[in-house]
Amino acid sequence: MSERVVPEPQRRRRRPTKKGVVLSHELIVDTALRLVGQHGAEALTVRRLGTALGADPSAVYRYFHSTDDLLLAIAEELIARAQDGWQATGDWRADLREIGLRIYTGYRAHPQAALLAAHRTTGRTHEIAAVEAILGILRTAGFPDPEAVRIYHAFVDQSLGFAVLDAASLALPAAAQSADQRVWHASYARLDAGAHPHIAATGHLLAAEMGHSGYRFALDLLLDAAEARLAAAR
Repeated sequence: MSERVVPEPQRRRRRPTKKGVVLSHELIVDTALRLVGQHGAEALTVRRLGTALGADPSAVYRYFHSTDDLLLAIAEELIARAQDGWQATGDWRADLREIGLRIYTGYRAHPQAALLAAHRTTGRTHEIAAVEAILGILRTAGFPDPEAVRIYHAFVDQSLGFAVLDAASLALPAAAQSADQRVWHASYARLDAGAHPHIAATGHLLAAEMGHSGYRFALDLLLDAAEARLAAAR
């Protein structure tokens, strides 16, 4: 999609499409998420969106200036879904853990979209609300501002990084996923103890562990470290 700009008064379609639906920002984003989930990044085109919506592709320009504008809207939607229904409890560690799990779970539920959007910064309403909430939790807990910002950075990058890593695995064809998992059983678990004593000693554990995400354990490690740093500063 080009960077064509449509004047704001003309950016809303009120007449139903050929499928009898009225276009909206939300409908287009939901449809884009579905298409990307089913067909991957290549599905994010005006032509395919128009076909799925039953509308002339040019109608998408009434809502989005470019495919990048649409991509940022998808990123913002994933952030919004991760925040939906969350409420602070006042326990900073429990609140951060819940937010982290929500971010991770939300992006992992849309692996193809996560690969496209997790690294983007939207600067929009839901992202701003998420940044404000996380920094508010840390500052209220007593972390000095420089420390709060560093922990925020590590926390968000960890959540998104694991989400994208696991999303990339989920986006693989089922046969490739199975083949990767079999390597731990067929190769690592059978290595010679003389040449690889540490792998041989833990091979059965590796085979069991590597079939699962390490995010929850890593999240608790990060929170443990943050809690220790807070205690040391007091």
